[in-house]
This record gives sequence, C-alpha cells and structure tokens, in this order.
Amino acid sequence: MTDRTTPASPLDAAHWQARLDEAAARHGVPGAGLGISHGETVIEAVTGFANLDARIEATTDTLFQIGSITKVWTATVAMGLVDEGLLSLDRPVVEVLPELRLSDPDLTRRVTLRHLLSHTSGIDGDFFVDTGRGDDCLEKYTERLAEVGVNHPLGATMSYCNSGFNLIGRIIERLTGDGWDQAMRKRLYEPLGLTHTVTLPEDALRFRTATGHSGRGDEQKGVPQWGLVRSAGPAGLICSTPREVLAFTRLHLNDGVTADGTRVLSADSAELMRRKQIDLPNGHTLGDSWGLGWILMGWDGHRLYGHDGTTLGQSAFLRILPDADLAVCLLTNGGDSKALYADLYGEIVHSLAGVTMPPPLEPAAGPLPADVAEHLGVYEREAVRMEVVRRDDALTMRTTVTNGLAMGRQEEPVIESELRQVEGDVYVTRFPGLRDWMPVTFYRLADGSSYLHAGVRATPKVG
Repeated sequence: MTDRTTPASPLDAAHWQARLDEAAARHGVPGAGLGISHGETVIEAVTGFANLDARIEATTDTLFQIGSITKVWTATVAMGLVDEGLLSLDRPVVEVLPELRLSDPDLTRRVTLRHLLSHTSGIDGDFFVDTGRGDDCLEKYTERLAEVGVNHPLGATMSYCNSGFNLIGRIIERLTGDGWDQAMRKRLYEPLGLTHTVTLPEDALRFRTATGHSGRGDEQKGVPQWGLVRSAGPAGLICSTPREVLAFTRLHLNDGVTADGTRVLSADSAELMRRKQIDLPNGHTLGDSWGLGWILMGWDGHRLYGHDGTTLGQSAFLRILPDADLAVCLLTNGGDSKALYADLYGEIVHSLAGVTMPPPLEPAAGPLPADVAEHLGVYEREAVRMEVVRRDDALTMRTTVTNGLAMGRQEEPVIESELRQVEGDVYVTRFPGLRDWMPVTFYRLADGSSYLHAGVRATPKVG
C-alpha cells in the first residue's frame, strides 16, 4: 500500500495521483477521474480504464456519467428562470404546465417547484420509462406521470424523486422554448466555457467516453447498456470530466458568477439552493438535510454541500467545503466506488482543510433487540419491494428490484441482506460485494403511517 504521508505541498498532484492509483486498485474500480479545486488551484488525476473490454485507458479528458449530480445542474437552470421572473418557487407548477395530470388531483393542483427541488412532492421517484429518442421525450414522459403512484402526502417527508426532476426538465422546456438538452447548453455549459460536457450519446461519441462495469475482481465486464433512457435526462444524463464539474462547482462557490464574470444565477438563488429545506429521516445517508438541489451535511463542525450520482455501472461523488474554498469530484465506472470515495475524501479534506470526515456507520454489538415486531412486514414503492422478516435471532431484508434502472445498476433482481441495529430505530445492512454498511431507518409520519427510509427514499409499509 502507498504510504499515506502528508503531501509535500497543499496540492501535490503526484501524491494524489499515487493515492488514486493505489485506492482504485484496492477497491476494484476499473477507471476513475479525480479533481480537486482548492482556492484558485485545480489538479486532476486519472487511473485505469475507460473501457476494460476494449482496453481503452482513461485520460483526464475522458467523459464519465455524472448521474444524479445532473440534478443540481437542472436546479441551477430552473433557479435562473426564477431569477428572471418566469417561474416561482411556491406557485403550483400546473400554472406553467396546465396539461399536467398526476395520479392524485390534489397533488396536481398544489405541487410546487420547491417541492420538486427538495424531493418532498411525494411523487414516486423511480419511474423510468422509455418515451423514445425524440425531442418530445420529456413531453411524453410528463403525460405518463398520471400512472405514477404517490409515496407520501405532499411535504410530509423527504423521498428522493427522479420523476420530479424530469418534470422540472419539461418546465424548463416550456419556459425557454428549447429542449432540455439545448437549454442546458445555452444557459449553463456555454456561459461556463465547458467543452467536454454533453447529454446525448451522439455528442459523447466525439470524445473518449467511459462505460460502466459490473461484477467484481477479474470477473468485471462492461454493462450491456451504456446509458439511461433519454427521458431521464434532467435527473441524470450529463456526461462530463472532473475539471468541468469543478467549473460548475466554482459557479456556486462564487454565488452564481462564472470565472469570466458572467452572472448565471443571482447570489440570493445560489444561497437559497444550499439553505436547508427539510431534514432527512435518516441523517446518516449522504447528508442530514436537503436544500434546493444540493445535499447538505456536517463534518467535524463544518457545513458542506454536494451530491452523488449512480447510473449503469458508474458512480460519481461531489463535495464542497466552502469554509476552505475546497471542492472534490470523483467519477468512477465500477467496483466498490463508495469505499474508494470514503478513503480518498477522508484523506483529502483532512490534509487540505484539517476536517475529519465522519466515520462510517457501524452496527452495535449485542443481540437483536426484543421489540422488532413493528418493523416486520412489506414496504413497497415504484420499482422496489422490501420485506423485513425475522429469522431466528436475526432480521433479514429481502429487496426485490422490479426495475433495475431504479437502482442505477443491473444486478440480481432479489437481494437478501441482514439488518443490524445501530440504535433505536436506526439499522444498517450491507449488500453483497460492498464494504460499507447502508443505513435503514424505521419511522412514522405525523399521520401515524409506517415508513422505511433507505437510499434516501421513503418507502411506505403496505402489509
């Protein structure tokens, strides 16, 4: 293992290149790009392969899928429309899209942009449907939202909602007169001077582009499907490089102003995006609360914001520590990328900012608590069904994935994992092949209904 000594200088590129090489190999990550922005300095490192099957090496210009980090980009353009007076955070979005029909008429009448940006709308979030490759894909997707169920009452809790961001994409189209892809390019990529940020596969093919990988160790191979369906664009289809993701991040660190002085977003809107809108029922997954697009978190007495992304065999991680003018972006295409993130980011923020990353959640020692009966049962939402059962002296969660796109990967449709208590109603589970535990929280809404919160999604108990 490479010596984890302090870098020779605050941003020692050779040191972080060595750390990336070693850690990616240790966690079986085929290829990864790392970018660190500290003050006015940006360094890049890259390791491994963009495509293992084709033996194509990754470079600093390789495009990776940034997945749901896309949501913050979509949120930025939407907030720009709020600045222009074309859109309101707190007026019903049906005023912009009068044809909108959701499965609940009251939700249709009342849901706002603030609900959509903060994942509190209640619209079941993992509705992935292929509505074609045409420029009308989001229009068709919006029509299909009438089929989608409701996870929870409007504003009652937080549940991660891809569907809501695709709806925001359609709102952007209606107000700008451009397709979402074109609106993003005109209103964000071009003002930022980005040359390696795209959404469509025909544009990605102009560059060296990473493919996702499944499996572990020597069994890893490229996934059979490169990208998500086009109608998922506003929620997760941007492809980019660490350097260009950090250029977007600098826009927010500068309160809406690009490097050349162009204002893309008002300072008030930039600040509002990172202001808490709702606490998470499970404050151990990603962050403790959510803003308007950004995930908010606390590390060692400091406040950070950021976002993660997962697509088919690719994972992305972005964290911003404004106190230290520090941003870190990691883009990967397989393996235990979450463990790679945890190891690297812990070292980076401690070395460059003196901040200690919170330790991963671990189960408590001791037997299963006696009062687990209320947790047993079936929890279900769009694409995922979870059964919590007791087997002897252990709790088991049986997760059935009915739409693989909802999990951002193509794996076994049924996963069984043990649930172990941390404290109270907070448990952890660990899926096969991964090092770190995933928090699972049992809780009730104000109306008394039972929910399970895992993967930042609220899943109601149905039986």
